[in-house]
Amino acid sequence: MIFSKSTLIAAASALLILFGAAAPSRATPSIVVDVASGAVLSHDQATASWYPASVTKLMTAYVALEAVRQGRISLDTPVMMSPRACSMAPSKMGFRPGSEVTLQNALIMLMVKSANDIAVAIAEGVSGSVEAFADEMNRHSAALGMTQSIWVNPNGLPDARQVTSARDLAILGRALYLQFPEHANLFNIGAMRLGKQIIPTHNHLLGRYAGADGMKTGFTCSAGFNLVASATRGGRRLIAVVLGAPNPILRTAKTAALLDRGFQSGAAVASLASLPSSGPTAAPDLRESVCHHRGPAAAEFMAEIEDASVPVGSGVPLLDTLGGAPQQQMNAKEIAHLPRPRFEPVPVYVGRAPGYAGPVARSRAPGAPVGEQPDLAAYASSQPEASDASASPISKPAPDAVSLRRAKHTKAVKAARAAKAAAKADAAKVDVVVDEPAPKPKAARSATKPKAAAAQKPAASKAHSAAEQGKS
Repeated sequence: MIFSKSTLIAAASALLILFGAAAPSRATPSIVVDVASGAVLSHDQATASWYPASVTKLMTAYVALEAVRQGRISLDTPVMMSPRACSMAPSKMGFRPGSEVTLQNALIMLMVKSANDIAVAIAEGVSGSVEAFADEMNRHSAALGMTQSIWVNPNGLPDARQVTSARDLAILGRALYLQFPEHANLFNIGAMRLGKQIIPTHNHLLGRYAGADGMKTGFTCSAGFNLVASATRGGRRLIAVVLGAPNPILRTAKTAALLDRGFQSGAAVASLASLPSSGPTAAPDLRESVCHHRGPAAAEFMAEIEDASVPVGSGVPLLDTLGGAPQQQMNAKEIAHLPRPRFEPVPVYVGRAPGYAGPVARSRAPGAPVGEQPDLAAYASSQPEASDASASPISKPAPDAVSLRRAKHTKAVKAARAAKAAAKADAAKVDVVVDEPAPKPKAARSATKPKAAAAQKPAASKAHSAAEQGKS
């Protein structure tokens, strides 16, 4: 069996992570860079190894766009949902095996919904398999100078081998803007529409922070809340990377503060190449501090931005319509508490582009050209029509997904979820990871009373048993 050089490099680095030194202590890595010059305007532990979570999808988009540039696939090429893609945990689109989505629509779903099933469909459509695509991710990553990154999957679902750093993510974000300027709007979509459903972005800077125009969020309990964000003012674009925030509000606040300091100072303190790098190491696991005991981590994080303020009003449509004066100051942590802005949703659809008669990109032997149909031809008959959005419902967080709500609500919420799951046990398909968990409105929580929860106890036990059997 012959292995490529990049595969061997990834394998060696993976062994280092699995058997290397102990994980570093709790950190909050960050970096701000000027896109045009590559100058580093600020950095803090920017070369510390970290779990990327769903910011992985920026690397997935890079490889897919490079394949388009090479002529191996087009934006109109349909990618087919394989059983492997459909088995991914949420966040996901929930399309059936055999469904087809154009690469253009798939990339929009990837960036806005952060769909894990779509990431696998893109990987298989571009390279034939997830493993072959990960090999391409590692090759391109190394060519860009991302010396601290190892990729094993295209969606960022938990894998101890998959690590990166704030510095590497800044390099990646900069490369996407400089090498694919015609696709810059892909990272600046506030919402998308599929049929009657409108799905908003997880990037809370868009529409709230003046000049915000990208890029991607990510979350797992082990990684914390990550964000690669971009903003443009006066023709100058900056990228800020924040990793390991304890919640999405503080992630948004710190990123806004870092971007604002970058626009105000503008002075380079280093270059991306000059930051010391020892290669990938073990990444810290933040599960306890992010998903269980968040208080101390949040307090520590808040101390960094307590006095930070950013100008608002000018360039933020939401505040301009409220009569905000230009350069009015707002504390950075209040940015995320602003009302959700309204975006004109970008329409997406299931199925082929009108009039398309070319090949379909699907799972196949690595290296085989787009259009080969080995194992999945049987699913072609189940492909929904382009207008049949109801055939491909948007997936919701799993009933047993990690909740970030306060502990005193946990018992009632679990009982309500278990009752709902029991009622739909025959059709239920349980997954356990979500990209951006969010608390439900208080009214919804208070509607579940202790007596009702107690009455559903046997049903809850039955649903839990079914859930365990459904896990892969």
